[in-house]
Amino acid sequence: MKSFLRKLTRNPKNDILSGLTVALALVPEAVAFSFVAGVDPLVGLYGAFMMGLITAIFGGRPGMISGATGAMAVVMVFIVKKGNEIGINLDTPIEDLGLQWLFITLLLVGTFQIIAGFLKLGKFVRLIPHPVMMGFVNGLAIVIFLAQLGMFKETIDGKTQWLQGSDMLIMLGLVGLTMTIMYLLPKLTEKVPSALVAIIVVAAITIFGNLDVSTVGSFIRDGGGDGLEGSLPTFQFQIFELFSTLDGHWFFIVKMAAVLAAIGLIESLMTLNLIDDITESRGSGNRECVAQGGANILNGLFGGMGGCAMIGQSIINVESGGSGRLSGITAAIALLCFVLFGAPLIEQIPIAALVGVMFMVVIGTFAWSSFRILHKIPLADAVVLIAVSSITVVEDLAVAVIAGVIMSALVFAWKNAIMIRARKRIKEDGTKVYEIWGPLFFGSVQNFTAKFDAKNDPKNIEIDFIESKVNDHSGIEAIRSIANKYLDLGKQIKLTHLSPECKTLLLKANPKFESIIETSIDDPRYYVVTSLVDHEV
Repeated sequence: MKSFLRKLTRNPKNDILSGLTVALALVPEAVAFSFVAGVDPLVGLYGAFMMGLITAIFGGRPGMISGATGAMAVVMVFIVKKGNEIGINLDTPIEDLGLQWLFITLLLVGTFQIIAGFLKLGKFVRLIPHPVMMGFVNGLAIVIFLAQLGMFKETIDGKTQWLQGSDMLIMLGLVGLTMTIMYLLPKLTEKVPSALVAIIVVAAITIFGNLDVSTVGSFIRDGGGDGLEGSLPTFQFQIFELFSTLDGHWFFIVKMAAVLAAIGLIESLMTLNLIDDITESRGSGNRECVAQGGANILNGLFGGMGGCAMIGQSIINVESGGSGRLSGITAAIALLCFVLFGAPLIEQIPIAALVGVMFMVVIGTFAWSSFRILHKIPLADAVVLIAVSSITVVEDLAVAVIAGVIMSALVFAWKNAIMIRARKRIKEDGTKVYEIWGPLFFGSVQNFTAKFDAKNDPKNIEIDFIESKVNDHSGIEAIRSIANKYLDLGKQIKLTHLSPECKTLLLKANPKFESIIETSIDDPRYYVVTSLVDHEV
């Protein structure tokens, strides 16, 4: 038993307290994202509970928090909306068909994510360049900040406007007090999570001071919900009977599932990388993929809205001392307890306290160092950083990261494409030697080909690749094309210091190349190159 507990946590007190803090912050987030997705708040809360519990136990990053997220909610709304439209127009109308379609979609989302984990695709997050990572955290911080601004507004006679007069002053005062407590308390003691203390203090002031402020309960009711109180999630038998309603719409569902799976994995793996940096430890991306997939399948079966890792809550958890799996388990169980038993109490927590907590998360998340280094890094990296931040705000995280990776890859390809060189010299016997330097791949083949003058070169040609690495089929094809030009002109050509795999591919393309490929061993560097290649294979 002790061994099992040690696997869950090294510091039970910190994990439990930070888990409770996270659970409080999860409530309005889950509710807000439920409204975005167009589903009942309880669906969002159930989703946050199941995502949080499964990923906390089986996920690849202890201390990382998962739940209902805005990035996925903005896609889910299209599924819910289309499903409801179809349900109304059926011969026998089906109420809330969109919600049932969402549950079915989550089954596919989870399946895709589990497959990604088993295929070990989680490792590809390592290919995300640092400027993309900085742009991601900056953009996400801005998104979190902008999301909180809605809490400073009220709806009167159907019109939304900013809070006025004393209402705005009280809101700002409570937010400021929350942030002040979170800033000063760690300087006095780190034995208790500052966020939890701030929430309790501000809640006590509003309750005992009888202040008329927006609370979690009023927030839910203003959004059309009935409140937090509910029951345990139940198995959704009906979704298996509703598969027939998807006839003619399976392509749409599969496409949406693929998009949701990609968004969930990208956001989770990026968050995992960020928490790795903060904690100076390493999580398992592939394990996280499988755990998240299992959690989304469970959501589909038991009526949750699904989700992925949440960067804001993960940072709150880690900075509050929650570094073990127990913190995530505590947060998930506490969230369910709020729904089952503590709804009246939780509904009294002022929104201002939770906004203050999220503002501190924004301050902690934003990579302020990016302003300092922006003029010191290459222009292309600066453009990528700013572009990813902007796209994250305007579109969503998945689009931003994919765009950033593509931009970085194109910049890298261009820089390497112009690095190809050919040093030329003539041997005593009249043989012209081309010493190739630089990577040979699809981006550099045109420059590589332009280095040769087949018609005017002497009869004997040697192309030396000791300083070059052939990276792809385009490079192989370029070598084959150049060799054939010389052979067609009746000239003798030798290819030296090719890597073993390059030699193999050339011989597959044309077995006659056996006579022109020379395995040179007179240069000690050749042994080094060969051994490295063999090791990589």
